[in-house]
Amino acid sequence: MPFQHTRRRPGEVRDAIVQVLSDRNGTANVQQITEGVVHLIGDVPPSSVRSYLRLNTPALFARMDRAQYSIAGLDESERAPHRTPLKAPENFVYGRATLAHADCSAWLDARDPNSVHAVVTDPPYGLVEYSDEEQEKLRSGRGGIWRIPPSFDGSKRAPLPRFTTLTRADHLALDIFFYNWARRLVRVLVPGANVVVASNPLLSFMVAGALSRGGLERRGEIARLVMTMRGGDRPKAAHIEFSGVSVMPRSMWEPWLVFRKPLEGRVQDNLRRWGTGGFRRISSTQPFGDVIESAPTRATERNLAPHPSLKPQAFLRKLVRGVLPLGQGVVLDPFAGAASTLAAAEAVGYESIGVERDRRYFDVARAALPRLAALRVSGS
Repeated sequence: MPFQHTRRRPGEVRDAIVQVLSDRNGTANVQQITEGVVHLIGDVPPSSVRSYLRLNTPALFARMDRAQYSIAGLDESERAPHRTPLKAPENFVYGRATLAHADCSAWLDARDPNSVHAVVTDPPYGLVEYSDEEQEKLRSGRGGIWRIPPSFDGSKRAPLPRFTTLTRADHLALDIFFYNWARRLVRVLVPGANVVVASNPLLSFMVAGALSRGGLERRGEIARLVMTMRGGDRPKAAHIEFSGVSVMPRSMWEPWLVFRKPLEGRVQDNLRRWGTGGFRRISSTQPFGDVIESAPTRATERNLAPHPSLKPQAFLRKLVRGVLPLGQGVVLDPFAGAASTLAAAEAVGYESIGVERDRRYFDVARAALPRLAALRVSGS
């Protein structure tokens, strides 16, 4: 039977090829890829698959020995979801919080299905900025993707990753990373589980698209109202000539993407079975809202938990409290950093799990978790 011409959404064939390669231990030949793509999205000519592979190698795909293809630039844990064995991670337990020293992909692969009730996380958006090389540059205070802001009004500001330096290949790697992460995450989430992901205006659209294709349902955004040092600068080396120009708008808010795993039945059915499917109200008369006033993280907290992406407890406790509608379940942060999400969960009385692969940040988190959780924060 001849192939029927089908109008497809942009990226549909690409996503199908990525999923096939991920499901086949990371590598497959053209025939296997074509069969898998047809199974996923219907008739696609083998010539189209071959052309797509050739045109996107080496930017997106890598050609291996014996005409095998794989996803370019990803380690083995990214190439084989649900198949990577996990060594018993080193765990640190404080109260209802458990912090694991592990790679989040391998940890998710080993986690039981339907065992996590919410996710609140601030992921590595550039992927590059938390590589070992870039972390060494950050810690030495010289070079790399991290911009070290000067002191302002006597305060030393936190470093910021310069996402404007990311290349097209970096964007493709980010898209694949979050697509595969969402697919892994869906398996361990209970139906109706909220997934709230810290974002930024430059890359949020890309991450949101990857999470949607990975099986999560978009539910909006939460605006963290906060004045940061990002944006608002005059043109570099031409600030006098163009003194009335800002290259980018000064950042006055931070978007947090809101997703959930699709429900089983109606919201009330899902709440009765899984305890998920909505947000916990602030009070009987005030619903949980999508705007939360905040402030930059205080120096007191940064001293307790020295991490470049640390979010303030006053903000996190409001957010974490809201993600479990009945106040019961497990909150996961798969990119735990200094364990600030776990500390917020501990402060509001929730069980939580954090996963952090960087040994230095794991050690920082172990020391910081009890101290952050014990902080007295107004309004939380």
